[in-house]
Amino acid sequence: MTDEVIVLAGTAAGIGFIHTILGPDHYVPFIVMSRARGWSGRKTAIVTSLCGLAHVVSSILLGMVGLFLGIVVFKLESIESFRGDLAGWLLMVFGFVYLLWGIRYAVRAGTHERLHHHTHDQSTGNSRNLTPWVLFTIFVLGPCEPLIPLIMYPAAKQSMVAVAAVAVLFGVTTIATMLASVMASFYGLSKLSLPKAERFSHALAGFTILLCGCAIMFLGL
Repeated sequence: MTDEVIVLAGTAAGIGFIHTILGPDHYVPFIVMSRARGWSGRKTAIVTSLCGLAHVVSSILLGMVGLFLGIVVFKLESIESFRGDLAGWLLMVFGFVYLLWGIRYAVRAGTHERLHHHTHDQSTGNSRNLTPWVLFTIFVLGPCEPLIPLIMYPAAKQSMVAVAAVAVLFGVTTIATMLASVMASFYGLSKLSLPKAERFSHALAGFTILLCGCAIMFLGL
């Protein structure tokens, strides 16, 4: 492995870390949903890892298709930009819908404690299993914007070793950073107990995800 490939791989790892930390959509949805839905640490880690993997692999595949078809970088970046907008809007829609459902849940829960238990059981049986798939779909569509130029540059020099090194290190760093951020928050919040606010957890989760989507779409985070 040449010095140039080592530098590119190191740069990919650094950009993967910064890209993830500066993008609240990489960890905030998992933090708030795991709390609201009562996920275990194991389930939280699995959902986060799978969504992170889908997030990275979808961009790698797009980059590889671009290599084989000879699509220039700016065209691939346009596709990634479109995917980013689509994922951002979906995140906002998901957050808004979940916020409305959370408000309804809180109102019904506050009306009668028995109804609270019924509603909780119903959500466990129906929507709880759907939520990870919604997040997974959003992350499949969500692009890793810096990855395309990182792959295309070494590929332009016909170095598939460099392409593989950049893609692997960027992906591993991105997923590891997502997982570390989510699990640190998960175990930190697990020590926080606010029984009277529990019925608002779904509404707060939806509102937080909605804000996260807005930050991505309108603030460029």
